[in-house]
Amino acid sequence: MKRILLLSLALLTLFGLVGSAAAQVDCPPPPPCPPDAICEIMPCVITPVPWVGGVSTNPEWLKIDFHRVAVTIADQIARTSIELEFVNEGNGLAEGTFLFPLPADAAVDQLIMYINETPIEARILDATEARGIYDAIVRQYRDPALLEYVGTQAVQANVFPIPPGEKRRIQLSYTQPLAIDNGLLHYVYPLDVTHIMSRRAIDSVSISLQVESDDPIGSIYSPSHNIALSRDGNGFRAGFEASSYVPEGDFSLYWGVASETISVNLLTYRESANEDGFFMLMVQPPLELPQDRIVPRDIIVVLDQSGSMDGDKWNQAREAAAYVLDNLNEQDRFNVILFSTGWRIFANDLQSPDVAQQAIDWINTQWAEGGTDINGALTTALDMVGERPATILFMTDGLPTEGETNIQSILDNVENAAPSNARIFAFGVGDDVDTQLLDTIVQENRGTSSYVRPSERIDEEVASLFNKISAPVLTDITLNIDGLTVDTVYPQLPLPDLFAGTQMTIVGRYRGSADDLAVTLSGMVGAEVQTFVYDGMDFPDLAGGEPFIARLWATRRIGELLNNIRLNGENQELVDSIIRLSVRYGIITPYTSFLITEDDILSRQAQEEAAGEFEAGALRQASGGEAVDAADLAGGLAAAEAPAPVLQMLGTPTPLGTQVAPELYAADPGSNAAPVNPIQTVGGKTFILQGTVWTDTTFEPDTMTTEKVAFLSDAYFDLLTAHPELTEYFALGDAVVVVLDGVAYEVTPE
Repeated sequence: MKRILLLSLALLTLFGLVGSAAAQVDCPPPPPCPPDAICEIMPCVITPVPWVGGVSTNPEWLKIDFHRVAVTIADQIARTSIELEFVNEGNGLAEGTFLFPLPADAAVDQLIMYINETPIEARILDATEARGIYDAIVRQYRDPALLEYVGTQAVQANVFPIPPGEKRRIQLSYTQPLAIDNGLLHYVYPLDVTHIMSRRAIDSVSISLQVESDDPIGSIYSPSHNIALSRDGNGFRAGFEASSYVPEGDFSLYWGVASETISVNLLTYRESANEDGFFMLMVQPPLELPQDRIVPRDIIVVLDQSGSMDGDKWNQAREAAAYVLDNLNEQDRFNVILFSTGWRIFANDLQSPDVAQQAIDWINTQWAEGGTDINGALTTALDMVGERPATILFMTDGLPTEGETNIQSILDNVENAAPSNARIFAFGVGDDVDTQLLDTIVQENRGTSSYVRPSERIDEEVASLFNKISAPVLTDITLNIDGLTVDTVYPQLPLPDLFAGTQMTIVGRYRGSADDLAVTLSGMVGAEVQTFVYDGMDFPDLAGGEPFIARLWATRRIGELLNNIRLNGENQELVDSIIRLSVRYGIITPYTSFLITEDDILSRQAQEEAAGEFEAGALRQASGGEAVDAADLAGGLAAAEAPAPVLQMLGTPTPLGTQVAPELYAADPGSNAAPVNPIQTVGGKTFILQGTVWTDTTFEPDTMTTEKVAFLSDAYFDLLTAHPELTEYFALGDAVVVVLDGVAYEVTPE
């Protein structure tokens, strides 16, 4: 159950003077007056119009200027301070009631509320009394959004009237304890509440979270927002900021205590006991390693020196190489290969960091010219790999034009030359790169590919990656969960290497259930095998857990399927899988982006037709802007650290984009309200707006019939009393179809 801040304002519209009749002035235009003539002006007809008092709930009147949240957490006690300001941009007086559904375990005696620096007397309502108020407001204002807060206690206070054009600032503070669950602490802030206050975008949103801890912090993970992190001793700071922001969900953050070696935390989710479950393992190595524990490795920089690199690209590439050579570990070795028409090497064998500056000076004397011999450069680099772990950083901006130019032959040559201890990380610069070649090479050699667009800098991309992989902790990693069947694990097995200061998030599916299992990670530390065992892991058979895990798994699964089509060709099974996952979890793909406006998106016929509508040619292109877009899309989904966001209302659809015209879903034509995203995720379910009906994507119109209930009828509230789990779904609107335990319920408008 969400526990969030709610501002419910009754907007009182006054026509004319308060308490008196207004008047309508009916002045017809005067007849034409000839030049130099004196014309009589006829009096206007004044028609009295009685004022009709009452409440108007036009949410477009209210605009939130800022919404600031500051959280401090120490000794597992979270103190949340909220400050927000809203302005009445309507033409009438606004006044009403401030309701705050409290967290179930909040310390209400620590709650303080101010409006414009004046303390406001607040009344604590228990859950039963709060439910009565929620239901009354829902009935009065015909707005079901309050329903998702049923089951919580609340604070109620009067709000001063807000004249047109004036602002009001609200401050609120409360405390709550945070329990440790499976080694993790979890904090949630109800950011999604602002859609109740105003349907318009918020000018400025910020969340600052400071955690103090007696023990070192390990994993830190937000499934909901892209946060900035700063570690300080045993604590950390996390922050999120945005402007012109329309919240799409609550702010959520997890963190755990670090171990001296590698810590592992488990989260699970199961929609129902009849379905397979999902799991997520957060694997956190030590944040730093002393020099004597860092595994020595070999670094080989392979740099495209062809004529197309001339100018800024070549300067940035040389700076990228210099950064890598300046930041080698003490026991590392290195070499540099420049390639164009043929290739040149800095030294005949691998060198110590003592001569790194000489290599930098040598690179700086070179200029870009000639063609592009990718095959010769990569096979030469691979021939240098010895017994140590080896990292090859490969930078290129073009297609193979010299030496071996057949793509399949290059792939075969690299495969034959690559030892198992080599990792290749590729950087494609610009749009004239062969994305299929680069992505296939890095997938087969357990690296990653990055595409540097014309507006981005090569050196920044290379430095960012090199910082992450500077201190290997465990390589050639295998995962084993005793006594349980797991499948479709991402990242795919064998797992990527683990580096100090980074975090690996593993997601997968599990069948059955078991308690107190052991999770085992094994891998290489240098030339030695090490095994880490984590006992007491529970994989429950009951419904519940963290719904975002299913969407994260689906995000990565779709990315893998798209990559398979890009690199190996399209087949019906892959396409059908993408469409099913896309519709079920609301993750828009090239195959489903145009279906957002279709009313029959959930029917089998529509999904079968979708498979033939999208031409996979853009996905199958090797080079060019669309090819790089496709590589970025698939690669980003496959490596996502958080679930794919819901549909972005930014513009018109593109062949590979996930955007839709916002005017299709504006609240009202010409209104100031933010567009309504036609995809919403609620409580682990995804809903699509089909016409005016929010429809659960698990609803099968071909085989299911619905049990109908009229919005706000007695039967409607009786159903919510019998099945309170429906409240968060019914809160979507006055026309909803939701499937619960195999039964499809349909709310119909009055």
